[in-house]
This record gives sequence, structure tokens and C-alpha cells, in this order.
Amino acid sequence: MRKHIHKLGHLGLTIISLVALTGFLPAQENDPTGSETSVQITQVDTSQFPQVTVYVSTTDINGEPVGVPASQLKLEENGVAINPDSVSGVGEVGPLSTLLVIDISGSMNSLGKLVAAKEAAKAYVNQSRPNDATGLLTFNTQYNYVQALTTDNQALVEAIDGLTAYDDTAMYDALMYAVEILAPLSGRKAIIVLTDGMDNRSNAAPADVISSISPAGLSISTVGLGDPRHSEGNLRGLDEASLKELADRAGGVYGYAENAEGLRDLYERYGRALQSEYVLTYTSPSTLRDGVNRSLTVSLSDESSAAAAAGLESTTYNPGGLVPEVAQPASWALFFTLLAGLVLLLALPAILGKAISLIRDPQKTKVKFTEQQPKIKLKN
Repeated sequence: MRKHIHKLGHLGLTIISLVALTGFLPAQENDPTGSETSVQITQVDTSQFPQVTVYVSTTDINGEPVGVPASQLKLEENGVAINPDSVSGVGEVGPLSTLLVIDISGSMNSLGKLVAAKEAAKAYVNQSRPNDATGLLTFNTQYNYVQALTTDNQALVEAIDGLTAYDDTAMYDALMYAVEILAPLSGRKAIIVLTDGMDNRSNAAPADVISSISPAGLSISTVGLGDPRHSEGNLRGLDEASLKELADRAGGVYGYAENAEGLRDLYERYGRALQSEYVLTYTSPSTLRDGVNRSLTVSLSDESSAAAAAGLESTTYNPGGLVPEVAQPASWALFFTLLAGLVLLLALPAILGKAISLIRDPQKTKVKFTEQQPKIKLKN
């Protein structure tokens, strides 16, 4: 018996030695460089261009925020490595402005879906931080800005409790208005939209929504209410593919919930992820507002990690500029020369018209003289 124990002891020492030599250890949960870590650019703020502010989310496979050392976030613009001017980590991000956009079409009355949506929205409000502002926008065939952005959670809860459902669905029109509301605001901005059906009344299309958010710099996350594995009954017409694509292209995430508990968990998870983002601020190498798209890429700096490839995230931003800027403005002399040329071009039709008129009627060029005898007044 002692021999067996002695042999097992040697075997254990051998295994420990091999582990020490190879450096192999089982992966730990929430490893910041684990292959399940997802890195996502959620918003790009160019309001202070050439200073650019990039919001980055790092989450696990379940969408829960994962803490990573801020120094491990690697940023590139147009393939050029960027050294950020500042990096804010988890808990250092400023106030968040969220617009909850909720479907109140008639189908939300079935199976207690509107009740579940109300409870989920209130759960999101209740976990918000003191300086976070939240607003409520509803839609059926029309949209209604029920509660303007506010930090007054009680006012929000009362607005949510008063919702009723009826009529058809016009989600994309509502999202266009939601973007318009958030566009003038600074800082982190997000839209969370919930629907249980297919948009059948909007004048706007998904592409219109995506185009509208480019200058605004915000994210849209989508929620499908119900079980997407079924296409009949209460989920008839749920356009899950469009909801996923919208979220992917708008810097957000897509999720679905089958019941009230799942919906509440989903809203709370979205809130935690938004509050746990990183903020990277840098000065663009291309400092002109030339209206040209620039590509942004963020990843984890550990190149040897599988997450460096799996977590790679790319997007584009445009600094704007209706009249592109140039590096060396033209001189005043050139400006006045061009201005004189423009005036000449404007006067040219009149000059040519006069010339043609004189050629056609040469008699107009003759000058008639009247001979007059000088009058001499004689004195008597």
C-alpha cells in the first residue's frame, strides 16, 4: 500500500513538474485575454475633431462586461497605431444618455408582453447612476416622446406605468426621431429598442437609420421579445435578421427574451455593459475635416492571444466637412483674382449680346452731327 502511495506521490510530482516546465494551466473564468472576450467599438465622437473619442466595450460570450487592463487596448486609425492622449477605465466613464424605445403596437397586449416590457424598462431605470439621463419614446403607427431625457427616475417610472398598446408598427420612423433627439448631446449616447413584430408602417428604412447615426455618433441595441425559434402565434412576423443587422451596424448588440424574467435580465445586462465601457481619446493623424472616411480598429494588445483575432473590431468614422479643409489656404491675391474672373464671367453674356447687336445693325454706330451757325448779335 505504501509503495502505491509512494508511486502516486512520484506521479504527482512529475505532473507538477511538467506543468511548471510547459507553463500550461487551466484557463480561468473572465480571463481578459480569453478567447471568449469580445471587443466592440460602440461609439465614435468627433464633435471636437481632430480630437476623437472612442467608446469601447469588452464583454464575455453572455454579454456581461469583462474587465481588462486599459493598457491592453490597442487602437489603430487607417492601419496606423495610435497612442491615446487619455484612457478612462471602468467606472471612470461620464454620464450616459439612454433613450428607451418601446413597441406599443396591438400585439404587445398578448401574453403579457407589455407588462413584461414595462418591468424591464423600470429595472433599467432603477440601476442607472445618479447622473445618467434616460428618456422614453414609444411607437405604433406613430411615435410619441413620452418622457424627455431626465435623471428623475420617479418621473420615468410613472411614464412607463402609463403605457397602453394598440395599432400597427412603425419602428424605423421612431428610430429616426430617436437619433434626432440624441444627436445634439455630447458624451455617451445609446438607444435600446424593443419590438415583438415586423415593421409594417414606416416610411424610413433600416439603411436610413444607419445613415442618420453616422454624424450623431451613438449606438443602437435591439431586443426581440419572444422565442425566435418559432414563427407562428405571438412571434409571427418578428424580423430577427433585421434587428441583428441593425444592432451590428449601429455599434450595439441584439438579444431576445422569451419571458418577463429574461427581458428584465437583458435590460439590466445592457445597462451594466454601457456603464462598464472604456473611453479612449486621441488626436487624429489626419487633422483636416476633409469629408473622407477613416477606419478604426481596436483589439487586445496580447498578439499571442486567440482573443487578439477573435476580439478584433473595426469601424469607420467621418470627420465631416461640407467644404473640405485644405492644409495651406490660398492667398488673398488669388482670392480677388478668382473673384474678378467670376464677375467677368457673369458680365460676359451682356457684353457678347451688345457686340452681336452692333454687328447686325452697323447704322447704330453712326453719330449724327447737326451744323449750327453761330448767331451773332449786333449792337446798334
